[in-house]
Amino acid sequence: MASMENCYNVLHGMRPLLLMVMGQMILCGMNIMFKLATSDGMTSSILIFYRSLFASVFMVPLAFFIERGKRAKLTKMVLFQAFMCGLLGGSIGQNMYVQSLIYTSPTFVSAMFNLIPAMTFIVAIILRLEKLGWNSSAGKAKVFGTVVCISGAMLLSFYKGPEINMGRTNINLLHYMKHKGESKPLLGACLAVVGCTCYALLLIVQAKAAKRYPCPYSFTALLNVMAAVQCFVVAVALERDWNQWKLGWNVRLLASAYTGIFVSGVMFTIIAWVVRMKGPVYVSIFNPLMLVMVAITAYLFLGEKMFLGTIVGSVVIVCGLYCVLWGKDKEIKKVSQLVPDIEAIDITSSSSFKGSRQGGKGSSHGGNSKLREENDEQQEEEKRDSQVGSEILGGVYIYH
Repeated sequence: MASMENCYNVLHGMRPLLLMVMGQMILCGMNIMFKLATSDGMTSSILIFYRSLFASVFMVPLAFFIERGKRAKLTKMVLFQAFMCGLLGGSIGQNMYVQSLIYTSPTFVSAMFNLIPAMTFIVAIILRLEKLGWNSSAGKAKVFGTVVCISGAMLLSFYKGPEINMGRTNINLLHYMKHKGESKPLLGACLAVVGCTCYALLLIVQAKAAKRYPCPYSFTALLNVMAAVQCFVVAVALERDWNQWKLGWNVRLLASAYTGIFVSGVMFTIIAWVVRMKGPVYVSIFNPLMLVMVAITAYLFLGEKMFLGTIVGSVVIVCGLYCVLWGKDKEIKKVSQLVPDIEAIDITSSSSFKGSRQGGKGSSHGGNSKLREENDEQQEEEKRDSQVGSEILGGVYIYH
């Protein structure tokens, strides 16, 4: 009986780990499904529309029941931010992702999209939403990690190297598809970088929207609805052959339903749970696991060749990713420790202020009190922005 209880406690403690591993398996399946559907001849814009449609059908009822009676007021600004998120993450970002996948391979795209945290850092610096912080070890780690990530992406794009042969299963699911696809690695890399930039902007807008509308399930449902409408307009403009829109009992329906329900729906729920239990940086460190899973799956079942440049470039990107995450995690902890100290000082100052008022010196301390309040607000804002930055890194999965 005691051993059963110990086993249960161990499994209970491993919940975040098991959930994240399951989540990475879901994301691995997404890359494989995308590749199979597009190789079957499915237009990428139509695939993205159906994914957003299935995601909306899944998320709207989920958000309705989970956040029932707790939703904040829906303003015009929140609607605009949802529209921008749908544009950046849906009609532009996802189309860039899938088109890059068509021109390259699942392993290549999975490695390139590990650049998202680094690109988010660069965009945040350009928009003056985050400080470089070169004088701190955290700031240096983020800058160094970003440079390493970009170096790895360049290595992945321009260096192929000798083929690595680890044995074959003689299984290639792409042999049964209509379109093999044309290999354009350089163009695929450029599209991947554009896609990463779109996701970086998306996550920054999401972080800003979270302050105005702290209802993640409802906002994600709204975002998916916006994306579905936008993707429909894009798909209609690009594809007028209505035969392409048909979904039979085939890989097209499977890919659309899988990526919409499991990736944009179930995966979001898993991430929401794990972020609540362990924090967003914990979530982010599992990102490279998907790359390993995709590389193995594509090599065994899609006939993808493995080259030295792919392996080395991927490892370099992952090392850079962990440097950025380490720097961000250290920055979060520093700010979190700083704010309570300031609050303690405020309590002491407040007591002194009351004593001074009784002594007839209220006017002078009143000015100091106002200054302290302004400093408090600034520190709280820095804490929220730093936490939002961490949530951005964890939020990479929400719209992967």
